[in-house]
Amino acid sequence: MTIKEEALEARMRRGQEFMAAGGMLGALAASSCCILPLVLFSLGVSGAWIGNFTRLAPYQPYFIAATLLFLGCGYWLVYRSGTRACAESEACARPLPNRLVKATLILATMLVAAALGLDFIAPFFLTS
Repeated sequence: MTIKEEALEARMRRGQEFMAAGGMLGALAASSCCILPLVLFSLGVSGAWIGNFTRLAPYQPYFIAATLLFLGCGYWLVYRSGTRACAESEACARPLPNRLVKATLILATMLVAAALGLDFIAPFFLTS
């Protein structure tokens, strides 16, 4: 592997990590109005300050849009097809992406899906 290829691999790895971190932060922001207070109450954390999370509800569509953008770019960087040119006499292997990046992308996707789905399933929990 040449120095240029190693630099390209390092830059792609940083891009994957950045997109995964952005997706996770966006997912936390998107779920801050509804899921985060529920999780905090489940863990025994309480206080009047938790009610302030509801002020973020009008911004939830923007958080979700940004999160989907980060997740889409992150998945594309991690799972895109390797179209590398290989020399005939050399072995050409695509390095496996970091497991932490994959786990972060999957967790952020589940969190966004929960934030989107909570509005649809909440009436079933609130009926008597």
